Amino acid sequence: MRLLIVIVNFRVAGLTIDCLRSLRDEIAAVPGTRVSVCENGSGGDDAPRIGEAIEANGWGAWCSLLVSETNLGFCGGNNVLIRPALAAAEPPDYVLLLNPDTVVRPGAIKALADFMAEHPDIGIAGSRLEDPDGTPQRSAFRFQSAFSEFEGAVRLGPVSRLLSRWIVAPPVVDAPAATDWVAGASMMVRRQVFADIGLLDEGYFTYFDDIDFCFNAGRKGWPTWYVPASRVVHLVGQSTGVNHTPRRLPAYMLEARRRYFLKNHGALYAALADFGKLAGLALFALRNLASGGKHKTAPHVLADCFRHSVFARGFRIPVVQAPASRPPRG
Repeated sequence: MRLLIVIVNFRVAGLTIDCLRSLRDEIAAVPGTRVSVCENGSGGDDAPRIGEAIEANGWGAWCSLLVSETNLGFCGGNNVLIRPALAAAEPPDYVLLLNPDTVVRPGAIKALADFMAEHPDIGIAGSRLEDPDGTPQRSAFRFQSAFSEFEGAVRLGPVSRLLSRWIVAPPVVDAPAATDWVAGASMMVRRQVFADIGLLDEGYFTYFDDIDFCFNAGRKGWPTWYVPASRVVHLVGQSTGVNHTPRRLPAYMLEARRRYFLKNHGALYAALADFGKLAGLALFALRNLASGGKHKTAPHVLADCFRHSVFARGFRIPVVQAPASRPPRG
């Protein structure tokens, strides 16, 4: 068995080093495992910090560092590591996409690798993501639809019960289960899936890329499964700056959403999804206004979602651009 674990760092060197430290004891449990880190145009001292940690801790036997001078995004940063590995004389059997803002629990990597080895018809497997205290995060999802866009935006109990079969994030389960897609924070992919559908779509930059990848794998007959025996702590949003605190949604997230619907479902369905989203947000805003604003929501969310909808931008599939760079921290 050969496994390549890929990690893309962007201005979170400390988290990346903690992630590598958590992998140290896992490497021996899965023979033939290598780890590759892409330092993704952070600037500052991220590259030397990671390189020094690899050398000082003796991780060089199983971990390598590639430094990109520009931010290639989540997709490009992963692809720059995956592409040469797949072209090598002895390519990996599996590739694990692992966020830098994760800490791997003991046995997590082996649980995924064993599951994939025991189920050769499964193309993608995802971990149970959890908070540091062990509280599970929702990590196995249904594909987005016009119904789910309305339900998620309106945030009203009776509507959620009526549309329960379309809710994107169903309750957490404790046994392996087939699912539409899993979070790219810890997602293992069989080599043949890349052969059949290609690498991650760099037109996304980041966000919706894991959904798109699982969707297109499914189209080629490669199902996705959730494997809760693989437990991974996910420090939500630390690698992207987007977390549970309501903040204005970044343009690249909304552009990625439009790309996903147009690319995979066509213009008519993208319009229906946007209509559902906007109608739900408008009803939620009215309800929130009547209640005195007691419900938290992202600032300007209705205006921003309209601004990035097909009604405002048209039906051409967008290529999501990198956000404007900011000075490196520290």
